[in-house]
Amino acid sequence: MTSAALDVEGVLFDLDGTLFDHDGAAAEAITGVFPGVDAESLVPRWTELTEDAVDRYLAGELTYTGQRRARIIALARELGLGTWDDARADAWFTGYLPLYEAAWRPFPDVRPALGALAGRARLGVITNGDAKQQRAKLERLGLAADLPCLLASSEAGAAKPAPEIFRAGCAALGTSPSATAYVGDRLAVDAIGAADAGLRGVWLDRSGGPAPEALPVARITTLAALPTLLARPQRP
Repeated sequence: MTSAALDVEGVLFDLDGTLFDHDGAAAEAITGVFPGVDAESLVPRWTELTEDAVDRYLAGELTYTGQRRARIIALARELGLGTWDDARADAWFTGYLPLYEAAWRPFPDVRPALGALAGRARLGVITNGDAKQQRAKLERLGLAADLPCLLASSEAGAAKPAPEIFRAGCAALGTSPSATAYVGDRLAVDAIGAADAGLRGVWLDRSGGPAPEALPVARITTLAALPTLLARPQRP
């Protein structure tokens, strides 16, 4: 049976939280480093510190190494471990990263969805972050061949939700924004940001909770729903 044609020529994806279970990997790693600390408070606090530091990195306030240092220096202070200098923070990250990387896994719905889209659209990734690490994730997850086009903010000169990075991603993919869908787990940064840049924004809401009213973009709760969402409407 032939798959229905898609209503787009290209599909671009966010990486962390959309294809890659970053939160799960980070939780596994931080609890492995601090096994004696209550995970119910440790994990969300590490998430908060990470999001704040990464936002500052994307805004140009911190270097890539600086955002790593900021996270653990703040956490160490809060855990009563004293004031760490940069050298100690760097040494800590040397031990943390192998645990984080060992926990890298795609979400279960990723490979089936990519398989359903293969040959029907050009596929790629637009991601905020360091290009070297983001490409390493795709390789480790076994998704690099399925997603040969990756554009990271560190090399694009702009970060989501700026329209420039979405348009640059379309140019790299070889599709026009109007013929390209962008799928991400953050409503404002990913889906609405993409829509504002002229793409077809799709919000992947893995929470599965009730949808907000009057959403300006399409919403799915699993990538399994994406091929159907993007299928070209059949003429009567």
